[in-house]
Amino acid sequence: MEEDPWSALADDFVAASASVKGTVRNHVLHQHLLDHLPAPPAEILDVGGGAGHQALRLASAGYHVTVLDSSSAMLAAAEQRLAAEPASVRGRVRLVEGSGEDARLVTGGKRFAAVLCHGVLMYLDDPHPMLTSLCDCVAQDGVLSLMALNARSLALLPALDRRWAEALAAFDSRTQRGVLGVPTRADTVEELSELLRPRGLHTEAWYGVWLFADLMDLGTVTAEELPEVLAVELRASRQDPYRRLSRVFHLIGRRARQS
Repeated sequence: MEEDPWSALADDFVAASASVKGTVRNHVLHQHLLDHLPAPPAEILDVGGGAGHQALRLASAGYHVTVLDSSSAMLAAAEQRLAAEPASVRGRVRLVEGSGEDARLVTGGKRFAAVLCHGVLMYLDDPHPMLTSLCDCVAQDGVLSLMALNARSLALLPALDRRWAEALAAFDSRTQRGVLGVPTRADTVEELSELLRPRGLHTEAWYGVWLFADLMDLGTVTAEELPEVLAVELRASRQDPYRRLSRVFHLIGRRARQS
């Protein structure tokens, strides 16, 4: 049996998603998605959906979500979180173990109104097979939501930490150790847009994710302060120059409706 490389990281991932930084990510992504998704109960495929943090938000809003993940440990965490939800939400979420590169096969050839792939491409040396699979799962007039590491801002964090040699090297690098301590690979908005075009999708919009929350310690944020943090991060995610400085970016692609 193939070893699950995420089994040792599942607990850290769940903890990171529950932090202020994780709350910022999930909130900002969700608000972006609501601007582009069709109305519920549209069907959504969340590839690499992990512990279901995005999926549960969408299911609570009335969407039907299939979470596809290659990690049994991550799906177990998703199942545990799902068990705490009302029956109406549980009934709108399906958990499927399988590879994102085989998404069309694993889901029975189905096409979805939206396909999400957040924080996955950064762990792949070659994103092409995954992108081909994701695009194949997008229905006509459907959207593809990608969250990727921003190659344009890799020097920012080490510079602010006064790790000058690392910051200097980051200007010419495409890799960086991620928040989970695992090496990650960066992309640009322009490059991913070019990769989507021959696969039948065009870039409809893009946003930043994690700016201020990535550059400072927010461990002491109070419950009263959190809504203000979320409002600032959401505003920064949608306008220059702030979105360009974000740790990761959120790209929305769309497949044109055939005439």
